[in-house]
Amino acid sequence: MPEICRFLGIVIKMFYSDHNPPHFHAVYGDFEATFSIHSLEMLTGNLPARVQGLVIEWAFLYKKELEENWESILKDQAFKKIKPLV
Repeated sequence: MPEICRFLGIVIKMFYSDHNPPHFHAVYGDFEATFSIHSLEMLTGNLPARVQGLVIEWAFLYKKELEENWESILKDQAFKKIKPLV
């Protein structure tokens, strides 16, 4: 599973040839959740509230890049790293 970004102990990943709806995975320690790229809603899992807010803030800033990576990864093509939240 490609690592798209890492910041503040949060790792953002996507799976090659993953299922719809377009989404990404956020991992923080023992916590993991998936988020919709389009709505930025948490679809599954659990994260501490503060971490969930940081993931959503980051995804809002880089929504276009997430959409582009989703399309590339669905086709088993190269993905691009996305800048971290600073």
